[in-house]
Amino acid sequence: MSGKDQSVVSKEALMSTKPGKQIMKQGLFKSKGYKLFNKYKEETENEFPNFAERFAKCLLNEIKSDNDPNSTQQAFADEVGSTEIILNASEIEPIKSKLESPDVLKDRVLRILNSNFVKMTFPVFNALFDGAAEYTGRNDPQLRQDIVEGHILAIDLSEPMDRIVDKDEDLEYLDDYKLMNPYILKLAREKISKGGDEVLKEFEEGFKDARVGQYLDEKLKSKPTKITEEEMTLSYKKYRAVMGTAGRNMALAERPLGEVFYLGMARAAEGVGCGNEIEDSIKNGFVKIPSWPLYYSLLANDVKKGFEITLEKSNLYLQDARLAIELLPEAFSHKEFLEFLFLTVDHYNQYWYNQLQKANKWSEFESKLPK
Repeated sequence: MSGKDQSVVSKEALMSTKPGKQIMKQGLFKSKGYKLFNKYKEETENEFPNFAERFAKCLLNEIKSDNDPNSTQQAFADEVGSTEIILNASEIEPIKSKLESPDVLKDRVLRILNSNFVKMTFPVFNALFDGAAEYTGRNDPQLRQDIVEGHILAIDLSEPMDRIVDKDEDLEYLDDYKLMNPYILKLAREKISKGGDEVLKEFEEGFKDARVGQYLDEKLKSKPTKITEEEMTLSYKKYRAVMGTAGRNMALAERPLGEVFYLGMARAAEGVGCGNEIEDSIKNGFVKIPSWPLYYSLLANDVKKGFEITLEKSNLYLQDARLAIELLPEAFSHKEFLEFLFLTVDHYNQYWYNQLQKANKWSEFESKLPK
């Protein structure tokens, strides 16, 4: 569930933080959490090519069999409330015929799957689903595949959508993504609906909330110095909505497990959000609007202090996530997996904070703060 950079898990990186040292210690003593974490990580690595293959194949069928792609684009724009993320009618045909080549489409699928967020959430969903299935005694491998992959596809949809809105990578493929997006959502819905009405309803609610968070982010860009705490909390709705909802649905939206999973995943995702903002600041050379680092920096009139408090904020989110572990049933088999997972989030945030200290970009950040 950590963010974007593989170097975060190198031996040197792990040695540089307190939670990282605990991760290494657990690896050394082969703790249950470490073994479970590794088992699911390996399963994902082995299964990922098959998933990508299935995804590309289903997507190709959807694109080829759509006789009215313009209506599909319009309906998608209506649903997400933005025309910025769709193609004009005149652009559709050339892009549709290009993407009807299996090799071209496979390339685009692999580009959007090349996200650590996707790769890191796969093992987490599998583990949660298995833990819930063991607890309820309902073991159904096909249902597991559908529910997990459906939510991965939904998360996957956020990748091309972010790239279209941010225009910060893959510029030559953005039009291809615009055509693909509605079909990715359709495939996600079809798979998720296999879990039943309640599961689909939860997904729809989460999808709506994620859009609210994203819309608010856009709105807050125009008034960076006036952002309130309440608005920042709402902006983080996108993290809660995506990961919390997926967590809840790994227990097929049934209480108490579904609610406990929601709590753990939502809070851990918000914790990762803080780490992402710290990492992005180093890479971009400025403090992101909106973000907790910006909110706190402006209030304290001190960028260094702003990031210090952001790290504290991420620890509060993680404390909340760890409360969820205490709420799990006594006999829950994957408790140690979650403890280990939250340790990796802790390490990720601390690692990027340390990198920020080393980078010493405070005066650069100060000079670019909105006035």
